[in-house]
Amino acid sequence: MSKIKISFEQIKKYLGSSVEEFPKYSTQILNLANQNSQATRPKIVGQLSELIQEFKGNKIEKWEEWYLKKYPKAIEMATNKLKDMVINLKSSINKIDDGIIKKWVKDLVVVKTFIGLKFQEAILKKGAEMMKKNYRLATPNEESKGIDGFIGDIPVSIKPETYKIKRGLNESIKVKMIYYEKIKDGIEVDYSEIFTFT
Repeated sequence: MSKIKISFEQIKKYLGSSVEEFPKYSTQILNLANQNSQATRPKIVGQLSELIQEFKGNKIEKWEEWYLKKYPKAIEMATNKLKDMVINLKSSINKIDDGIIKKWVKDLVVVKTFIGLKFQEAILKKGAEMMKKNYRLATPNEESKGIDGFIGDIPVSIKPETYKIKRGLNESIKVKMIYYEKIKDGIEVDYSEIFTFT
């Protein structure tokens, strides 16, 4: 066997660090609070990937001592920022009732699924609008050739940004490509194979 997984708990033990125990679900809540509050961003705690390289020791106690000399207020600042967000989350959790849960599930299952699976048409429509042309979705026969739709008379295939890495491996699509990437509040679309922006 050439690949072996080493868990974070094992790594901690190998490096002589104690394995902290946390109440069930608490780390998930703290991770969410940290994402929202950005409490451990470099501007607060420093660029840790660079700092760990700068540190010349190999014991966690020495690293802690070295780090705290360099950033004496970082842990306290991050803790306070995170604590404020946990308070906000607690307040939100107390407001979640059956109605909100049902609304969230419906939004995920019905609305987000529909939007997620139907945004190809939105991509075609936006491209056509920008080019001042008509658009249409592909017929089943055209789909079998890798065509998702047309902008004017240009056949296009709509693929996620990650497809660029796989392109040419096992699929040969002989049409113009439109790539998209899902972002926090929508999708980012690359129409560069169809037209250039001026």
